[in-house]
Amino acid sequence: MKKVLGLTAALIMSASTQAFDVEAKYNQACAACHAVGVAGAPKAFDSAAWGPRMATGIDAMVTSVTQGKGAMPPKGLCMDCSSEQFKALINFMSKAK
Repeated sequence: MKKVLGLTAALIMSASTQAFDVEAKYNQACAACHAVGVAGAPKAFDSAAWGPRMATGIDAMVTSVTQGKGAMPPKGLCMDCSSEQFKALINFMSKAK
């Protein structure tokens, strides 16, 4: 039993410490709408489009994502993203490339 608990704890810790690949998650969950600006979504990497939204603050942006906004459903297409991951995705998309 101790071995099972130890293995389970190790797996959980390993999964939680894996690096978050923001570009891969963007491509998986965000690009479908943000690459072309579907239904008024700000285009990724267009800092002018993101500027007014970012002016509200990152916490307000995360709230918009988690609650949904306009045509974007709650959590967009990233049901498994945490608040910290949403912050990383927003920061990634809001900066010009």
